[in-house]
Amino acid sequence: MLASTAVFYAVSSMVFAGVNDVVFKRYSAKERSRGMYVLGIGIVWSFLQAIAFQVQGISFAMDMNTVYFGLGAGIVLTLSNILLIESLTHIDTSLGSTIYRLNTIGVIILASIFLDETFGIYKAAGISVGIVGVLLLSRKPSATHESATFRMFVGAAVVASLLRAAYGVVTRSAVVHHANVDMMLLMISSSWIIGGGCYAVLREKRFRVTKKKVIYSSLSGILVFLIVNSLMWAVKSGEAGTVIPIANMSFVIALIMSVVLGMEMLTLRKAFAVLLAGLSVFLLSRA
Repeated sequence: MLASTAVFYAVSSMVFAGVNDVVFKRYSAKERSRGMYVLGIGIVWSFLQAIAFQVQGISFAMDMNTVYFGLGAGIVLTLSNILLIESLTHIDTSLGSTIYRLNTIGVIILASIFLDETFGIYKAAGISVGIVGVLLLSRKPSATHESATFRMFVGAAVVASLLRAAYGVVTRSAVVHHANVDMMLLMISSSWIIGGGCYAVLREKRFRVTKKKVIYSSLSGILVFLIVNSLMWAVKSGEAGTVIPIANMSFVIALIMSVVLGMEMLTLRKAFAVLLAGLSVFLLSRA
């Protein structure tokens, strides 16, 4: 019963994440402030998270470990999502989502370096297959200028994935050091408010609220809240090695939705690349 409940929550997180990647792409398709978008998501997420804690009877208690790890996790996750949204300006949803969700590779590499976790044959195979899948998706445009721009934004997606991997390592360390993970969620959501606002003012030089930004931020804020909490419930109900790889399969949902909505074409190359990415996640989960 517990196993089926965990899988249900993991699949829910996967679906919500795939839908949110498509919403990210829709928002970034036009010239809009990425910072204000992230700020709005942070406000909605923080509001919903606070309500959830009240309903669950979770006390708002902090210690220094929670503050340190919460700030660290909040900073890297905020930066990773800003870069993901920026990258989707110039690359397909399938490519951006696949690169980002293969952050499991980065987690394994960083964990082996900083957390002394073992690095075996399944991990090596999973990383290799995942890299091949991304290379298949990252076919360059023909024009020289477009090719340079394309490479830059693929690079942004890779950095976003690495930062997301760093977030995974920070949260693992937080659990080891007995930080309050629930309070960390609230600190992380608050970091989106501060980080998004700073990006809008300092990088984009604009701070303006519009109806479209409110709508997109509200939708993504709800989805991010559901993504994070569904995964948390999945981990509490089952083994992390099973549920996290399932949740990271959201790039398949993103590809299907993008094709159905006419945002991109389904090609044999893309289908094979996504299949390889799925195999990569499977191999990494076996590790």
